[in-house]
Amino acid sequence: MGESLIRHAAPGDSPALARLLVQLGYEVTADEVAARLPQMTEEGRAVFVAERDGRVVGCLSTSLMRVIHRPAPVGRISMMVVEDRMRGLGIGAELVAAAERHLLDAGCQVIEVTSALARERAHAFYEKVGYEKTSVRLSRELGRE
Repeated sequence: MGESLIRHAAPGDSPALARLLVQLGYEVTADEVAARLPQMTEEGRAVFVAERDGRVVGCLSTSLMRVIHRPAPVGRISMMVVEDRMRGLGIGAELVAAAERHLLDAGCQVIEVTSALARERAHAFYEKVGYEKTSVRLSRELGRE
């Protein structure tokens, strides 16, 4: 297998995106993905897919934040997954490279990656492609008692 075709996700990719997101542990349906996909074209946001042999085998999403303490927007990779059996073939690195180009074109000077604490293999991957641990992110769900 050679290089992947990296492109922006299209509505027809929703079933494949849902399948990949389930591999990450997110219970989401193709219909839910299809409903959210149009929102992912706002400033700096994008969903990329990686295709091999005409089949979606990976995806990545980006967003952009404007913050008062930086002169340029901050890019974020908030989700990436490559199909289990396709890992280790360079697909993740291709997706990250596409995200970096996209966020650089959007004016970002810094890219942050968010990844759950338990995803140690993902952390090692991001370090391998040049990212370093620089902060801790805390979260809290709202509206739940």
